[in-house]
Amino acid sequence: MNKSEKGFIPVMLTPFKDNGAIDFDGLSKLTELYVEAGSAGLFANCLSSEMFELSEAERLAIVKHVVDVAAGAVPVVATGTFGGPIQKQADFVKKIYATGVDAVIGITGLIASEQESDNVFNDRVADLLAQTDDIPLGFYECPVPYKRLISPQQLGDLVKTGRVTYHKDTCLDITQIKAKLAATQGADFGLYDAYMAHAVASLKAGSAGLSCIQGNFFPELIVWLCKNYNNEALQQEVAQVQAFFIKQMDVMHNVYPTISKYYLQKRGLDISTFTRRQNIGVFNEQVKANIYQLAVDYDALVSELEIKPVLV
Repeated sequence: MNKSEKGFIPVMLTPFKDNGAIDFDGLSKLTELYVEAGSAGLFANCLSSEMFELSEAERLAIVKHVVDVAAGAVPVVATGTFGGPIQKQADFVKKIYATGVDAVIGITGLIASEQESDNVFNDRVADLLAQTDDIPLGFYECPVPYKRLISPQQLGDLVKTGRVTYHKDTCLDITQIKAKLAATQGADFGLYDAYMAHAVASLKAGSAGLSCIQGNFFPELIVWLCKNYNNEALQQEVAQVQAFFIKQMDVMHNVYPTISKYYLQKRGLDISTFTRRQNIGVFNEQVKANIYQLAVDYDALVSELEIKPVLV
């Protein structure tokens, strides 16, 4: 990632056809939408991609497709660890890297169980590094199967290896964010924050950018915030955008990812709302009404800010 400027890294959706098959044409259009909106990179095969509902072959096919469609316009990272012995995880890291991604992401909660200590986690990460040659790695504090947070000291030690270049943070704690940034200061490394409730504070503290589900509704607004968060002439507008994200947080998390696919569909993207994920809530008329109001509020905001949404 180009860390000289703040950037938005979308956690990519996977479009499916109504019969549950992967919609590669829809994935192409979605990839192009992210890039045209100004994304600094792409995070493929992540939780929003429904990675746990994909087969190994499908994971590889999706990542390769995104790399091919992006065609070098922006860097791509993708998850490469799905549990089991470290040798097995290392083997899949190599397969993911062979698709052409710029870095492979490890899921913290799949490297050590919830009952295992930080020392166990650290030892396994060291083993993973040893077994994956010089492949650039990153880590993602994914909430599934459980959220294992990396401490500032752990992150600092990982970055000092020279192998860890990327971190998607989900701690939801600006104090911890600042501590992690202090522990990695000066390194060729980027911390991308998932929590939009403190997005502006995180960017001002030194985060490399944002990587959040809100970008699966309106990526242009996340890009705008990354570019203008520190613009003294636009601080009132920046505060408006931050308040918008806080106000709409619950709406965008409810019945996700179906709700974001629905929103993009209403924007004109030709994709189905089908999801393989289970137990995400009921997609009913009230949810649709909430999305309608979200769209009204968003349109009013971007009109005031003179942001032009990407046409699809």
